[in-house]
Amino acid sequence: MKSQVFETSPEQIAATQDRVLAKAVVERIGTRDAIVSITADGRRTRVTRPVANIDEALKSVIEAFAPFGPIEAVGHRVVHGGESFQEPIEFTEEVVERIEDLYDLAPLHNPHNVRGYRTTRALLPDARHVAVFDTAFHQTLPQEAYLYAIPYSFYAQDHYRRYGFHGVSHRYIAWRYAQIQGKPKDQFNIISCHLGNGSSMCAIQHGRSIDTSMGFTPLEGLVMGTRCGDIDPSLVLHMMAMSGEGPSEMEAMLTRRSGLYGLSGLSADMRLLLEFRGKGDTRAAMAIDVFCYRVKKYIGSYLAALNGAHAIVFTGGIGENAPAIRAQICAAMEGLGVRIDPAANDGATGTEAKISLPESPVQVWVIPTNEELLIARDTLRCLLELPHPD
Repeated sequence: MKSQVFETSPEQIAATQDRVLAKAVVERIGTRDAIVSITADGRRTRVTRPVANIDEALKSVIEAFAPFGPIEAVGHRVVHGGESFQEPIEFTEEVVERIEDLYDLAPLHNPHNVRGYRTTRALLPDARHVAVFDTAFHQTLPQEAYLYAIPYSFYAQDHYRRYGFHGVSHRYIAWRYAQIQGKPKDQFNIISCHLGNGSSMCAIQHGRSIDTSMGFTPLEGLVMGTRCGDIDPSLVLHMMAMSGEGPSEMEAMLTRRSGLYGLSGLSADMRLLLEFRGKGDTRAAMAIDVFCYRVKKYIGSYLAALNGAHAIVFTGGIGENAPAIRAQICAAMEGLGVRIDPAANDGATGTEAKISLPESPVQVWVIPTNEELLIARDTLRCLLELPHPD
């Protein structure tokens, strides 16, 4: 669980002077050796102790943030807003009920998001609470991008369609790249590559999402840590028939035992797989090859959808911190205008940097994402009823 506490205002947003007062990360929730990391005033403290559940994690974070003054508003990332929510909205019981109606679309995420809201509301009863939806950025997808070629009645009646996720991260990339260039975001076409344990890509045309790799659920698209990504539906039906497993067992296999972990048989952690590959492990190398090829294939398709791109941007845990993966993805793409600088790429780990050669027609960048910043801004603007230009 990641969180930040900001001091911000419309004036600070306009001047890009939002102040980060503290950051908190809680890892291994549900274990006796959970890690609570707090960063403030340039110093980081790291404590290992039992954190039984998300309620205790939130309590730890809010206690750590207490020295920075009263928290007046809380922005909650909510994974799935369906077609109901296209902008941030202040939490009410009616909003909670509408989010609960979407549980079938995101059973692994939305219930935890609502639980997080209820716990934080109890801990901070005087604060106002806003829901910021990961799917909202992708509501600009055209029909040809979001419709599946199944009987139309499934969309008309039940809204079965591509929704896309990681929307806050992709939106941050569109805003930040334009800010770096000193021009409005509607002047750029960008391919945003959010690569981590969960990975997705987005074709951003003039600041708007026009296609994205995740679909009805976060299972579709790229190979991920434990998720399979794109797969022939008939293969799933065949495996169910041959194994006798039902939908829930098959979903667990595709979401928790597939991807990099399933291919390698070793780990879902790209850092470990790179280490194993360096020691000659062929299955680790195979898993990495499949991961990189899938990203490369999506880049090619999005270059076509956008009719060319000004930039390809890598973000997320792998995208920001794995030069070897970026190099493999971008290798042999000169025909598409992609030429990276090996030295610049090797030097970009967790930092914002241009990693393409000066003569590369398509720029390639590493831009660390900052979803919390946009959530904080969205929360403020929602409560003040201001527009959301980011």
